[in-house]
Amino acid sequence: MNPLSLDFVNKVAAYHVVCNERDGFFHFFTDGGVHYSVGFIEDDVLLSKESYQLIIANLNNRKSMRDRKVRDTIVAIVDEFFNRNNATLLYICFSEDNKQGLRNRLFEYWFSTYNQKTRFTTLSSSVVDAEGIVNYSTIILRNDNPYLAGIIAEFSESIQALNQKPE
Repeated sequence: MNPLSLDFVNKVAAYHVVCNERDGFFHFFTDGGVHYSVGFIEDDVLLSKESYQLIIANLNNRKSMRDRKVRDTIVAIVDEFFNRNNATLLYICFSEDNKQGLRNRLFEYWFSTYNQKTRFTTLSSSVVDAEGIVNYSTIILRNDNPYLAGIIAEFSESIQALNQKPE
């Protein structure tokens, strides 16, 4: 992954962002004191081409109100990721607290309001795990990604395989 420009992120982000040198994740605090961490880890499980999971974490587990500045800051970080990389971004909403549906809807809303969304192809899906819990995943790719069609096919096949019940 090509490194992101913290200067660019801070020019457009609503909150001041710093980079943690240890893990390379981006951190910011909201007006309400919520400490967010946003980062990218290489994904070699779901997709074979260059792909990264987008990680968004509320590190101090404070209640986060609807804060447009959070969206604008996270979008600034993701935008800079795509400015520097023509890779696949994978966002997975896990079920550790049964709020994965809310997170998925919020992420889809954020992307639907993004002013440059026509530059990208997104594909969302859900996977039901062995306990019957629904988890959500979305891939985002630039439309000029040379492997676009193959990545979409691979993602669809992976989701289909994950949703098949073992016999």
